[in-house]
Amino acid sequence: MKSLYGAPMPSTVTLSSKNQVVIPQEARKKLGVGPGARLLVLVKDDRIVFMPEPRNFVKRFSGRHKGLWGKGYLERERRAWRG
Repeated sequence: MKSLYGAPMPSTVTLSSKNQVVIPQEARKKLGVGPGARLLVLVKDDRIVFMPEPRNFVKRFSGRHKGLWGKGYLERERRAWRG
């Protein structure tokens, strides 16, 4: 759904008696998912995030923590392992 201003409008879904939800058609189309698709379910603070399961986890998540330990950390660790 789009609002009058072009921004996406949130959709409301209902949790069934079997604890299931139906993902709105627009969201399924945008994510390119359909019946049988595998989704990752992440809980972030007070929200639930659904995302298509990546076909290649290494490619999908590589670089996510770049710079986390500061410049040169990995090289210092490798040197320490070598003794």
